[in-house]
Amino acid sequence: DNAMDGGAQQSSPWEPPGPGAADQEGVPGERDRGEGPPEVKRSQPLFIHGCSRQLPEEEPRASSLPSIPNPFPELCSPSNSPILSSPALGQGPPREGISHVVKVFGEDGACRSLEVSAGTTARQLCEMLVRRTRALQDHSWALVELHQHLALERCLEDHESVVEVQSSWPPGADSRFVFRKNFAKYELFKSNTSFFPEVMVSSCLEANKSMAHSELIQNFLNSGSCPEVQGFLQLREAGRKVWKRFYFSLRRSGLYYSTKGTSKDPRHLQYFADLTESNIYYVTQGKKLYGTPTEFGFCIKPYKVRSGVKGLKLLCSEDEQSRSCWMAAFRLFKYGMQLYRNYQQAQARLSQPPWIGPTPLRSVSDNALVAMDFSGCTGRVIENPSEVLTVALEEAQAWRKKTTHRYSLPATCQSSPLSAAIHRTQPWFHGRISREDTQQLIGRQGLVDGVFLVRESQRNPKGFVLSLCHLQRVKHYLILPSEEEGRLYFTMDDGQTRFADLIQLVEFHQINRGILPCKLRHYCTCVAL
Repeated sequence: DNAMDGGAQQSSPWEPPGPGAADQEGVPGERDRGEGPPEVKRSQPLFIHGCSRQLPEEEPRASSLPSIPNPFPELCSPSNSPILSSPALGQGPPREGISHVVKVFGEDGACRSLEVSAGTTARQLCEMLVRRTRALQDHSWALVELHQHLALERCLEDHESVVEVQSSWPPGADSRFVFRKNFAKYELFKSNTSFFPEVMVSSCLEANKSMAHSELIQNFLNSGSCPEVQGFLQLREAGRKVWKRFYFSLRRSGLYYSTKGTSKDPRHLQYFADLTESNIYYVTQGKKLYGTPTEFGFCIKPYKVRSGVKGLKLLCSEDEQSRSCWMAAFRLFKYGMQLYRNYQQAQARLSQPPWIGPTPLRSVSDNALVAMDFSGCTGRVIENPSEVLTVALEEAQAWRKKTTHRYSLPATCQSSPLSAAIHRTQPWFHGRISREDTQQLIGRQGLVDGVFLVRESQRNPKGFVLSLCHLQRVKHYLILPSEEEGRLYFTMDDGQTRFADLIQLVEFHQINRGILPCKLRHYCTCVAL
């Protein structure tokens, strides 16, 4: 029996040594006295010590050599060996006190390499990039983890370690960080009614009959109780391209689906995933790669799944509102109050940017803006919407006259070439971008009410298009030039409301809704790294 056991141990070359192996092997005892060298197990590495010709002062020089990734991390290396385990290979957490290189891409494909410490968070890296690109500081800048070969992406939370996330990528994978806007990152704390439809949180409201629908987030902030979400989702069966519709329920213990209709009986609930040990990703090309029934797919990727499609839990919702609800609920369940603390810290940093000075920047998307009339000695707030249009046109005429006198233009030149092209200098103008690319850009930067951009019309060579997101859908409004009394104007309502240039049109609708379903709040922009 002992011989059989010994043979079984030797036949498994990767078995770790027992607790007493070192004592039996390294210290000579009575058994091996005079009986030749001790037996060395084949599962143990054999260290060859330096020869006697090596000088003592040359021994510590090995630690000063550059770090070389260890191709055999399962074998123990000497303490003074220059061969180190690389965190990028996923062999452990990043080493503290060592600088790491992180490569970040912009939306135009350009990249920039940054040297950061192991504890650098996503928010700190975003602030570093904002300073270097001289962009406007706000809390909507985000670092996106993108796996192109899997068509998966997610926005890193502000507190996440960038180096730790990068170290989880498999070697040679087509993964990257992308620096861009994400206006929907903290929108769930601002308008929770749009992120949590009543039909998907009905059981939570029934359990707390005294709680109104608008108090879901406030209840979470007060008690830490996350809203339970339920609804139908399409589920892709493991190893097959078949999608089936199940009724899912998200609870504190995990995500479940019912094997019998909408029943929530414990006998019918099947455990599906643990969110605390997974990351949640948007699926960007679901129909092409996974055959999703709709374009609103998302994926639960466990930490242990490093590469490949195997192990991914693919889901698909019926519309964007349902997907946004599930994604917001996943974030609340996974991060809890840490998510709200991130939001509070971002708001505090926005009110006092340390690299600008003591005067805070006013965001162009501030909802506190009101229309005012400065034609008199003192300004006054305009409350009548019809009067707002009149005052805006009067200010446009006055501004045009001042500009004409300032540059001493001839009387016959009624339209300045500068005013006809000044919109090209604005960050919200994107030139000849197509309709499809526009919808993808707005979708990437967050389907939040008021996200917009202005582009050239592809159908009308002299016109422009205002693309605006409302109720998680992108709508397009044609802007046409009109001429009256030799002056050039721009209008979206057949001349009922006219603007001297596109800048005035945009600034007007940032304060007043006009014919639009909502005000212009956030403009899509791309910065060059």
